[in-house]
Amino acid sequence: MEEITAAENDRCENRCIHQERVHAAEKHALPPKENEQLATLFKAMGDPNRLRILWALNYGEMCVCDLAMFIGISESAVSHQLRQLRQLQIVSNRREGPVLYYRLNDNHISALIHLTLEHLREET
Repeated sequence: MEEITAAENDRCENRCIHQERVHAAEKHALPPKENEQLATLFKAMGDPNRLRILWALNYGEMCVCDLAMFIGISESAVSHQLRQLRQLQIVSNRREGPVLYYRLNDNHISALIHLTLEHLREET
């Protein structure tokens, strides 16, 4: 099979619909709601500051003050990012006296970040 280079056109030279491939894609297509949820998750993780928060929380709980110091942005900005992540059920929190600690909701987010990083680091 001939590999297409980046300089080549990204369209087929001859318009030809492979109906069996279209049907296979339709058969395995995500329901619209799941597709939207998946896109929202990737969008949330697509922000560099939110991704740095998630990376830090991968190694343990942290409070807003600690995260702000780590990232180098205001506590208000960190709180805003955490609110979005909490609404998407990516992170959760617990209170210990006056301090609110945040953590990843489960290991799936960590696995997703590590798998993506592994993909980026692999030699082609």
